[in-house]
Amino acid sequence: MSKISTPPPGTGDIFPDEVNSWLAIENTARRVFGLYGYGEIRTPIFEYTEVFQRGLGDETEVVKKEMYTFEDRGGRSLTLRPEGTAGVMRALSGTDVMNGVENRVFYIGPMFRGEKPAAGRRRQFHQIGVENAGRVAPALDAECILALTQFLEEIGVGGFNLMINTRGVPEDRKPAEEALREHFKPVIDSMCDDCRSRLERNVWRILDCKQPECQAHIVSAPDAASLFAQPSRDYFNRVCDILTSLDVKFTVEPRLVRGLDYYVHTVFELTHSGLGAQNAIAGGGRYELHLPGFSKPVHGVGFAAGVERLLMVREALGVKPEPVRTPDLYLISLGARALAFNWKLACELRREGIYAAVEAEEKSMKSQMRSADRLKAARVLIVGDTELDSGTAALKQMSDGAQRQIALNAVKEELFK
Repeated sequence: MSKISTPPPGTGDIFPDEVNSWLAIENTARRVFGLYGYGEIRTPIFEYTEVFQRGLGDETEVVKKEMYTFEDRGGRSLTLRPEGTAGVMRALSGTDVMNGVENRVFYIGPMFRGEKPAAGRRRQFHQIGVENAGRVAPALDAECILALTQFLEEIGVGGFNLMINTRGVPEDRKPAEEALREHFKPVIDSMCDDCRSRLERNVWRILDCKQPECQAHIVSAPDAASLFAQPSRDYFNRVCDILTSLDVKFTVEPRLVRGLDYYVHTVFELTHSGLGAQNAIAGGGRYELHLPGFSKPVHGVGFAAGVERLLMVREALGVKPEPVRTPDLYLISLGARALAFNWKLACELRREGIYAAVEAEEKSMKSQMRSADRLKAARVLIVGDTELDSGTAALKQMSDGAQRQIALNAVKEELFK
């Protein structure tokens, strides 16, 4: 059997010297979102395919082109989750959110899309997301955006651009769709193949197209929100007023629709110049999500941020990677008796929260000092037969070479000093 030395295309390994930066972002999310009353939820990596087909909409690019769908041994169609909201709402559907009772959760984990890998977006990528399900209120939309901006600032990703818009409600969209079709119909032949197919099938998707030949026509498209009913415009204006009162800077972007069909009312996206052309780092909005087995939708507001892209922006901004923990003490053993003593001492120190490293077998002092230096140990304790007989040993600082004798039965106390 040939050796498998690399992961599948579009995926990647995350090594220990990288993981600490991931943990810093994840733990900041846990702390910040906890301040807003969110608790962590963990859902399966794969779901019944219908959860995404019905939840996200059959006409979305994710469902049509990007999902990893397979049949299990029981003949059931399963899909690796391409995003977090549908699975979380499926989980919450067994609670009282279907009756309008608010439920706040956040999630952290891998997602999967069979799209062409781009900067910070592999076929297996990772997201941190928030969902506030059950209630509908402009203040909840604004608070959701506020939680996201605080999280980004606290992980060192400042200088982002926040764009917001409204999708209205389904009842608003017919006149807006007609206006968009009238705008695009005369120029559709000069647009990409996807946009040509979207004209009749789902004209909103044209606004989400990033192809250069389509952008000029998209920029000049009519403002769909101006055709929405007054209650929808009032809802959006209230969200804007709250954000303004909280000194949150934003831009109203009339052509922002996001890529999923479940969005209603507020949608938002955050971009950062530190990523170049593929500059989106987070986005979300309010949604009405339909789940299999339920006649009415579940209401919520939320967002997701790509962890890989957040790490890229941090690096571009000069945020230092989180340091890898190094040994507090390296135990050097000179002889079999010392090795046995040091193994026992290392176990005791680790139970006290001290990172103690020790060689697994007898080696020369020179070899062990090289290991201590490679691991960047703060100190070494040199123990041999003489030290065991006298009950004292040399404790050496690796930074400056300073050395002093300490009692072997007082190593913990010396380190805690």
